[in-house]
This record gives sequence, structure tokens and C-alpha cells, in this order.
Amino acid sequence: MPRPRFRYSPWDGTQVGFELDALDVMERLTDDLLYHGDLNSALRRMMQQGFRDRNGEEVQGLRDLMEQLRDRRRERLEQFDLGGVYDDIAKELREVVQQERDELQRQVDDARESGDPRRRELTEESAAGRNMELDMLPPDLAGQVKGLERYDFASAEAAQRFSELMDTLREQLMQQYVNELSGAVQGMSPEDMARMKDMMAELNQMLEQRARGEEPDFDGFMERHGDFFPENPKDLDELLEVMARRMAAAQAMLNSMTPEQRAQLQQLSEQLLEDMDLRWQVDQLGQNLRDAFPDMNWDANYDFRGQDPLDMAQAAQLMSELGDLDQLEQMLRGASQPGALAEVDIDRARELLGDQAAASLERMSEITRMLTEAGLVEQKEGRLELTPKGMRRLGQNALAELFRKLDRERMGSHELEQSGFGHERNFQTKPYEWGDPFNLHIEQTIRNAILRGETAAPLRLHPDDFEIEETEHVVRSSTVLMLDLSLSMPMRDNFLPAKKVAMALHSLISMQYPRDYLGIVGFSEVARVLTAEQLPEVSWDFVYGTNMQHGFQLARQLLARQSGTKQIIMITDGEPTAHINSYGEPEFHYPPVRETVDATLLEVARCTRDRIRINTFMLDPDRSLQHFVEQLTRMNQGRAFFTSPDTLGDYVLVDFIEQKREMLRGRR
Repeated sequence: MPRPRFRYSPWDGTQVGFELDALDVMERLTDDLLYHGDLNSALRRMMQQGFRDRNGEEVQGLRDLMEQLRDRRRERLEQFDLGGVYDDIAKELREVVQQERDELQRQVDDARESGDPRRRELTEESAAGRNMELDMLPPDLAGQVKGLERYDFASAEAAQRFSELMDTLREQLMQQYVNELSGAVQGMSPEDMARMKDMMAELNQMLEQRARGEEPDFDGFMERHGDFFPENPKDLDELLEVMARRMAAAQAMLNSMTPEQRAQLQQLSEQLLEDMDLRWQVDQLGQNLRDAFPDMNWDANYDFRGQDPLDMAQAAQLMSELGDLDQLEQMLRGASQPGALAEVDIDRARELLGDQAAASLERMSEITRMLTEAGLVEQKEGRLELTPKGMRRLGQNALAELFRKLDRERMGSHELEQSGFGHERNFQTKPYEWGDPFNLHIEQTIRNAILRGETAAPLRLHPDDFEIEETEHVVRSSTVLMLDLSLSMPMRDNFLPAKKVAMALHSLISMQYPRDYLGIVGFSEVARVLTAEQLPEVSWDFVYGTNMQHGFQLARQLLARQSGTKQIIMITDGEPTAHINSYGEPEFHYPPVRETVDATLLEVARCTRDRIRINTFMLDPDRSLQHFVEQLTRMNQGRAFFTSPDTLGDYVLVDFIEQKREMLRGRR
């Protein structure tokens, strides 16, 4: 067996072949998930809207796919005329009758030319009687069929044509009730028809057994009647669902006809099936399937407006297609998450909508599985939720997006290339030099002695053997991020950038500065402490009020338990309009009153006393907000940044990193 061979070439951006993966999906979900805080809603919106993969190929959303379904249905209805079913059968019967009349006339002509008066008399008498019988055929299809079945044809060709027409109509009627039976129905002998009646009787019996709570013998049924079902259903449910769709489509065809056409075809059906003793079984099966599948849209009807006539076989096929279009649209409309699309028959979707639509459905259906297998989401009580890994990835996506906008020269890492006395090990050693702290690395020291030649115990150490641990200078900062959750934030399109900064800052500190502390406080009418696990799902509060006083109070309490340099980063778009009054209740005033401003500045003074620096990032250039922040910064000696949603992340991250660098430089 030859070994597979591979060729490698540099990536130039033009190659394709990388499939969508879970990290791509999470990146596309980031903004929606941060804004609304609901993973399931974010997935639904992505399903509805679609997206482009890393190759730039479009994955169609459900809205586009459902529009394609409606267009396909509209095209069919505007192309075809369902009345052709009735007209086609009537035309065939008229041609049979005309063929019989032509034969009668030919016989009369032959008799007249024979010169035999008796023959002529008898032939004309017989032809007149038969023509009268043909003239008296009822106008309805069923009556015509019944009359012609009793009629003694003079034309062998007309009799043969009528017999073939009846066989064809019986086959087409049966194909409406049992899916994919064309091969089994065609050319059926009376014995085969009897077997079909037995098959339907057994199906009815199995449905009744299931209704009683019994377990039907599906395998035995397939052994006896499997040749009727070339699609080889794997269980009774699959078989019954296929049959229910087919019978619902047949019912929809009748529902879509005019009352006259419907009555004609129903009578014809009764006439054709009467001799086969199948009518009762068909009706019973239809009722049982209605009970088993009440949501199969049995009352559907379609408004055909086209010109192209359909015969019964074509109409049955078209109604099946329209039923499948309806079912697919219903499934797409009801899909609450991508995993639900796994129930879609991709092959049938490809037949109905084309390759691109089928590929989009297939790729969309794999999203939940990909996210779950990647450990980013998990099922809890029927809902998808982010795992800790998924939350970290969300923060990393927010951080990466912000970093992509920054100059590389300003992205420096948190490293200090200076070694000396400290309290953090960096797991590196160096030969001891006079003046170094004597942090002896025992293992390396003994190894040096052995390499020097000492092999007998006890080992004799020489000063040149001494190896010490290196330590690095470190600094620790403690930060509380105060995030404005008041209603004005989403109203002014400030919420998503602010929350993205919160996720990015948390990710940055977790990955690059794990010794640092980050607390999170959300504030609106009141403030509350948020955990990192809550942050992805945090949304704005549907209340009025910007209670900075309570936020500063909680932030100060969090920082009181921490060490290192302490700071508060406040992101807001409004001045203080609420505070906690002397009764411990929130009090809202707009415009702000002196009492609210004083209560807020009192907390600022307490933060200043505790050496907590407050840096404010303002998302609204309102003059009253600027005036208040100027008071805050004069009192606290912090800094204020007037920024916009587009540049907020740049300001916060750059300021945080620059402060870390400054702190490190101060420890050299």
C-alpha cells in the first residue's frame, strides 16, 4: 500500500480549506453576547443572520433560507394549475369514449359497404344502442368510470386504454398514501393489491397497539412487507412519519381544489378503491395518523394561480414538495439553537433549495457540537451556558480586538529585566557572587560538587559550587472597575464598548498579571459587586439613576482587603443622580441635587484617605459631568479621560499598562 504524500507551501492568504471551528464561532458571538448577556439569544441571532467563515464564504442565515423557501413555494403556485388533475382524467376518459365511438362508426361503415342489409341493420342498431349508453354517461368522473366499467366495449383498443387508465389511477392514488412505493405499486396483480390491504391493516393494528401502550412487532412487519418500503425505515416512528407526510400532502391537494373538483376526485377515489377493499383501511390509517401526528398540517391548502396543468402523479409529487417546504420552514422557524437543525434532512433540503443552502444548514447544525466539544459551552437544564473556559475565551476575544487597534510599540509585556533580591522565584539559578542574598539552590549546588569530582559521602562543598536562586522584582496592583449600568449607557450606544473593556481588562490581568487583583462593581440606581463569572451575562438595569456614591463605597470595601497600589477605574456617561440616603434607601434626583453630589464626594474623600486613586473615563462630553469630574480629580489627584465608545478600550488598556510600567520602573 503506497504511503500518502504531502506537499507544503508557504501560506499566502489565497489558499482555502480551513473549516469553521469553535473559536471562530465564539469570536463572532462576542459582541452580541457581551451586549445582551445571553448565550442562547446570541446563538439564535447568529442563526437568523448567518455569517461568513474564515474563507469569506457565506453561511446563510435562517432568515435568508426561509425567504428562499417562500420564493420556491411562490414559484410553484404561480406556475401550475391544480385543476389539471381533474382535467387530465376527464380528457383521458373523453379520448377513450371517442375512440370507442370511432370504432362503432367504423363498424357501421363496414356493414354498409358489405351490401348485407341484415348485417347493416344489426350493426346500426348495436352502434346506436352503445352510442346512447355513452351519451348517458354521468358528467362526473366517478360516474363515468363506473359506467365505463360496466360498458361492453366494441373497440379492443379503447377497452385496453380504459383498463390501463384505471390501473394508472389506482397506482397514483396508492402512491399518495404510501411514500416511495412506485416500484412496488406499478403492475400490481390482484394478489399484490391484497397484500397491500394486509400491509395497511397491520399498520393500523400496530398504531392501535401503540395507543394501548403495547410494543408493536416492527421487525416482523418489515420481514413480511419490507418490499413495499425501499427507503428501509429504521423504526416504526420513521415509517409512520413519512406516511403521515404523504397522506397530509394528499389531503392538502384536495383542500386546494375547488369544491366541485374535490368532490369529483373523492368520488373517483371511492370508485377506484371500492373493488380492492382498501378504502376502509386507507380511511382508518388516515385517521390513526391524524391522531398520531396532529401537527402535520392536515388542513393545509394552496392557492394555485399558474397555467401549467398537472396530472395526478405530478400533482401528488408537487404536493409532497410543498409539504416538505412547509415542514422545513416550520423546523427552521422553531429552531431555538443550532443543535436543533440536526433534525433537518440535509439531502431533502439540497433537493428543495440547492447545495449552498444545504451546506449552510449542515454547518450551522454543527455549531453547538463544536462549542461543546471545545469545552466552551455546556448544557444545563436544557439551556446552553458558558463554561469557565468559554468565559476566558470571551475576555480574550475582547482583549485581542482592543489590542489590534493599538500601536505595537505601546503593547509591551509586563516584564522587568532586572534581577536581584525579591520574593518571587523565577526558577532560574546563577553562581553565587559576593553580596548576593544567600538563597542557596541545594540541588544545583550538589550537582556542581559532583561534577567537580566529589563522589564520596559526605560531600565537601567549595564556594565555587554554590548556586543561588534568582528572584525578580514584582509589583502588585489592586483595581476595581466601576461599570455604569444605567439606562443611558445602551441608549447612547456606550454599553457594549464599556462591557468589552471590562472583559478585556479582566482577561489581561488574569493572563499577564495573575498576582494583581481585579474587582468589578456595577452601578445604576444602586451598586452591586459582580464576579468574573457573572460578567458575560451582565446587562444594563432598566432603572434611572447613576449612584457613584454607592459604587465608590463598595469599591473601597473591596480594596480594603487587598494590598499593593490601589485604584478605581470608573467608566460612565453621566453625572451622579442617585445616592443612598440616611435611611439606607436609594434616592434619585435629576438634575442632580447638592445632597447627591456631596454624598458622592464624601466617598471620594474616603477613597483618597485610603490611598485609592480614581481614574475616570467619561463617555459623554456633557459640561455638568465634566464639572463634577474636575471636582473629583482635584480632590483625589486621579486622572480624567474624555473619550468615545470607539477609543475607550485604547485609553483604558494603554493607561493600565503604562501605570504598570511606571510602577515597575519605580522599583528598580
